[in-house]
Amino acid sequence: MFRHLLVPTDGSDLSDATIREAVRFARDTGASITFFHGMASLAMPPHPSIYGDPMTLDPVLVEQFSRAEQAYAESLLARARAIAAEAGVTCDTVTGEHPVIHEAIIEAATRHGCDLIFMASHGRRGLSGLLLGSETQRVLTHSSLPVLVYRRPEPAA
Repeated sequence: MFRHLLVPTDGSDLSDATIREAVRFARDTGASITFFHGMASLAMPPHPSIYGDPMTLDPVLVEQFSRAEQAYAESLLARARAIAAEAGVTCDTVTGEHPVIHEAIIEAATRHGCDLIFMASHGRRGLSGLLLGSETQRVLTHSSLPVLVYRRPEPAA
């Protein structure tokens, strides 16, 4: 059925649980995984300001932030790779820089030949979920690929 999963990760507890669930799913179905961490691009703002030209940031600050974000991404992806290796699941890891994270996720899935995006739910409910939205919701709205949304089970009361 699904042979190659893209699993985005942001380092949150829910994202870590999703990695473990995706690895279990891949092991059970014989799929491989590409773990992905999207990094916001400060060098190219997503939209111009309503007040005119987009804000420009100090290039030195942008470079420092990019290096720190890359180091963080590498640590997240190394942890995901170790979980997959322990389960005997073939995986690859990639990062992507983009001003719009949901677009980075969709582009990574397409570029790496994935046939399913396996990602965490955002966990927001009610009005905050409606108003704030989530990257997951945006991926669901804009992706032509199937998206499996993992929601961690609620603890029993």
